Amino acid sequence: MREAVILVHGLWTSGWAMQGLRLLLLRRGYAATALDYRSMAQSLDEHTRRLAARIAELRQPAVHLVGHSLGGLVILRYLRTHGEQRIARVVLLGTPARACMAGLRLQNMVAGERLLGASREIWRSLPDDYRPRCELGVIAGSRPWGLGRLVMRLPGTNDGVVRLEETEVAGMRDRIMLPVSHSGMLVSARVAREVAAFLERGAFDHDGRGAFDHDGRGAFDHDGRGAFDHEGRGAFTREGR
Repeated sequence: MREAVILVHGLWTSGWAMQGLRLLLLRRGYAATALDYRSMAQSLDEHTRRLAARIAELRQPAVHLVGHSLGGLVILRYLRTHGEQRIARVVLLGTPARACMAGLRLQNMVAGERLLGASREIWRSLPDDYRPRCELGVIAGSRPWGLGRLVMRLPGTNDGVVRLEETEVAGMRDRIMLPVSHSGMLVSARVAREVAAFLERGAFDHDGRGAFDHDGRGAFDHDGRGAFDHEGRGAFTREGR
């Protein structure tokens, strides 16, 4: 029986946003499916119940979870409230586990309620300080192209929506930073390969450098750019390869 993977999308999108990653994982031999949920119309607990129902439908004894942005928060809430008995490995892509400066700024704008809907309460509830026991990896982006630039100038390294330090999860097994934007993660071949690498062995490739060191920086070089090539290009398009 093929190993199961559930892909959980982020805010304002649906399961189709995860289709590129799903297809790559299918080619790697996984039984990968994408979860759909109403990101603006329902609460985090309602999203979590939908994920729990999907997991309950699967026959595989163990399930991998991959979440982008808000989808990662849905996964963390699931681990906290439903337990980790059937969860094998987890990968979070650009998930603001510690905070979301851009989300907080957006919710305070005139159009914030209309743009964020029910998700407004989620950004107020951070950080999620749950410490997962399962093997969990984090992928962060370093190209500041995204909605965050429209509402404020995000300080430090960020993917245009989420800052690097906001992606930290207590007890994470590995973390890697790649030259991709928040949405660009979903069409990056390099990101997809790193997700597959972590699901297969519990560590990212880091260009062959292995898991992150104990000071929490990961396989980043001293200027904080991470283990990526100097051109910073690549992808299903040309970004993040």
